[in-house]
Amino acid sequence: MNPELLSSAVWLKDYAPPPFLIDRAELAFDLDAETTQVEAILEMRRNPMAREESRDLRLDGEGLELEFIALDRHPLPPEAYRRDDSGLLLYQVPERFRLHTRVRIHPRRNTALEGLYVSEDMLCTQCEAEGFRRLTYCLDRPDVMTRFSVTLTADRARYPVLLSNGNPAGTEILPGGRHRARWEDPFPKPSYLFALVAGDLRALSATFRTVSGREVALHVYVEPENLDQGDHALQALRQAMRWDEERYGREYDLEIYNMVAVSHFNMGAMENKGLNLFNARYVLARADTATDQDFQGIESVVAHEYFHNWTGNRITCRDWFQLSLKEGFTVFRDQEFSADRGACAVQRIADVRALRTHQFAEDAGPLAHPVRPESYLEINNFYTATVYEKGAEVVRMQATLLGPERFRQATDLYFARHDGQAVTTDDFVACMEEAGGRDLTRFKRWYSQAGTPRLEVSGHHDPQTGCYRLRTRQWTPPTPGQPHKLPLHFPLALGLLDARGADLPVQLADEKTPPPPGTRILEIRDETHEFCFIGLPERPVPSLLRGFSAPVQLHFDYTEAERRFLMAKDRDGFTRWEAAQTLSQQRLLELVQDHAQAIPEDYLDAFCQTLTDESAAPALRAEILALPAESYLGEQLEVVDVEGIHRARETLKTGIAWRLRSELQVVYARHSEGDEPYAPTPEAIGRRALKNRCLEYLMQIPDEPGLALCQAQFAAARNMTDQLAALRLLVDTGGASGRDALARFHDQWRHQRLVIDKWFAIQAAAKPADTLERVRRLLTHPAYADTDPNRVRSLVGTFCLANPVRFHTPGGAGYRLLREQVLRLDPLNPQLAARLLQGLVRWRRFDAERQARMRGELEDILATPGLSRGCCELASKALAED
Repeated sequence: MNPELLSSAVWLKDYAPPPFLIDRAELAFDLDAETTQVEAILEMRRNPMAREESRDLRLDGEGLELEFIALDRHPLPPEAYRRDDSGLLLYQVPERFRLHTRVRIHPRRNTALEGLYVSEDMLCTQCEAEGFRRLTYCLDRPDVMTRFSVTLTADRARYPVLLSNGNPAGTEILPGGRHRARWEDPFPKPSYLFALVAGDLRALSATFRTVSGREVALHVYVEPENLDQGDHALQALRQAMRWDEERYGREYDLEIYNMVAVSHFNMGAMENKGLNLFNARYVLARADTATDQDFQGIESVVAHEYFHNWTGNRITCRDWFQLSLKEGFTVFRDQEFSADRGACAVQRIADVRALRTHQFAEDAGPLAHPVRPESYLEINNFYTATVYEKGAEVVRMQATLLGPERFRQATDLYFARHDGQAVTTDDFVACMEEAGGRDLTRFKRWYSQAGTPRLEVSGHHDPQTGCYRLRTRQWTPPTPGQPHKLPLHFPLALGLLDARGADLPVQLADEKTPPPPGTRILEIRDETHEFCFIGLPERPVPSLLRGFSAPVQLHFDYTEAERRFLMAKDRDGFTRWEAAQTLSQQRLLELVQDHAQAIPEDYLDAFCQTLTDESAAPALRAEILALPAESYLGEQLEVVDVEGIHRARETLKTGIAWRLRSELQVVYARHSEGDEPYAPTPEAIGRRALKNRCLEYLMQIPDEPGLALCQAQFAAARNMTDQLAALRLLVDTGGASGRDALARFHDQWRHQRLVIDKWFAIQAAAKPADTLERVRRLLTHPAYADTDPNRVRSLVGTFCLANPVRFHTPGGAGYRLLREQVLRLDPLNPQLAARLLQGLVRWRRFDAERQARMRGELEDILATPGLSRGCCELASKALAED
């Protein structure tokens, strides 16, 4: 990063407690889309823990038009303060005082969607991480926790619903067609958790009786035309509330819980206390408009935001370097909730696939950073897979090391000790140590050390002694700023299988009594370990890293026969899937080198055995039969061979399809639903997943039966899962059937915003060679709008981040498109632009020609005057010398 940028970076080592605290904030909003007036009275006092002695006070504020300022009821003269683009400096303030300000802001102009902005006809806020400073002058940092009292005044016809945090405290009808609502939040919270919504909304309502017998009113607010699409979100909320009581003993603490679906939203959702705002895609669902993945995503995100009530709201992070304290823990909790609600192994596979695709790639590139970063230029750039998903894995490892009972004791201690506080990851780990009776000093390196560890394991069996020795060696590759790595502490879950696939007792040499057969947790602490297991006259097959017990890259010299054995026999669903993925990866990488190489019959037989194994759940079989993604395969090569990977994957899919053709047709027919009504149950989702996996393979065979099946499914589908699966396959053929299906789909769903997002995404992800030209045409489509983050992500994001063979087209046209869109979006929505820019940051992984073109686009972006801090930071890191 260049020196100018580096000088403005924020560093963890420089953290200091806030000089002042805000005990109470009284906010009054006179709401209007064009101009909103915000009046704030802050009751402030000097922080006794503050290190600095200065009596001057710096408040954050951006884009505010100051109309009035007074201190303890006395208007301040101009010489008593100084304003600039980032805030307000007050000179010589007393130890305790009331600051009164009035400002004007302009929501409709706010295309960045941070602070107060307009979505359709609704006014809403997004304050995490630093959006509150766009509302009024304040100390906008997470360690300043304040009790808020809020008054909202607006036109009653335009904004009949007025919502904010906490509990309702009264309404009032005013002259001139206006009205007012008051809200009181009894719990102190940081400014990033503040929220308000004003709009013409309708509510789906229910009640929830807490474990202590209190009745809580639940409301899901949507725009009137979407009232029939919110019930699933409401039911997911009730299920999450009950689960959190039972699993963690956490009871909801307000009289009311409101959720609002927002069409224009930069993120997935936001956990504001008592008023959760959601990207509409994570609320709205109906069988004909939402896929199985949509239903599951809604359940997961609703639970995630609700769980934040304790892991993020009641206990929050001291500073933004501790972001994973709330996000990693809450992702772990929502993953466990989803696993309990559905198929546990399939949920774990989905979690690991996402981790490997996004976070492992992040660890291996120029943007690698620890779970607890050391510095940042733009905090929005650290809402990453490392902070969220790897952070969740770090919590999962602590839960595994402690065991269920002690982990529950540790979380109880954490909630009791730190309720109402802003704390650190060290505070969290201290509770794990104290309640778990463990020394986690070495484990804490997971928070401060970037990179994905490698775990090399070798095994040796001595038939004379019945001893099986496993030797482990761990090491972590260098990452930017961290060339040398220290050993980490993590759990290694393993089983030992006999020739029939049954679990054997995993007995260590120093144990007198063998444990029951099953999974054993070993603890890896040092660079090397050796474990000796006894009582094994025959060589076992080790089942390593069961359940993906640690976020490491495992290397064990399995034979192909052993991998096929694990794929067919292991009782651990994750390791079955892992064996299949590794076998497929090996085949694919061989085909990259020689696309004419024959596909081994043993491999095809193993796939056939899985496909027809009725003892395995359909959802698990669908996962095992899925091939590794092209982007993941690229990570396994020294230089990404874009065309070679795509060709290899298509070749292998076609080979599997021809070999399993009849079996695929039988399984497809068996799992077709007929007249069965749609239900997003785990069993039904699994059947649809397996059926559509079969159809995907059958469409690799260029004949009429496969195409006819696909066309029939598209025409007759009574749910979006089946219709969209068929549409994707038809579009990938590149022929008239795909064009016709796209037109029919658009005509059918043109009034459903979220469904049209899918229509854009299907085309952006398509295989045909003309996809780039199609994307360019769609940028001018009447339904496309670069002010709608969901629409931008569906088209530009899908093409640039999820269609490698067409984005990395020779000549660099895909790179030019991305540069154009980043620079177009950056002045409008810098956060969205920075997300898209990540399509270029790993330019060094490609061949020389592509490197030169990607680097050139990054340099052009970086040289653009007025570039946002977020894009500037990412481009600078991407171009930095190793």
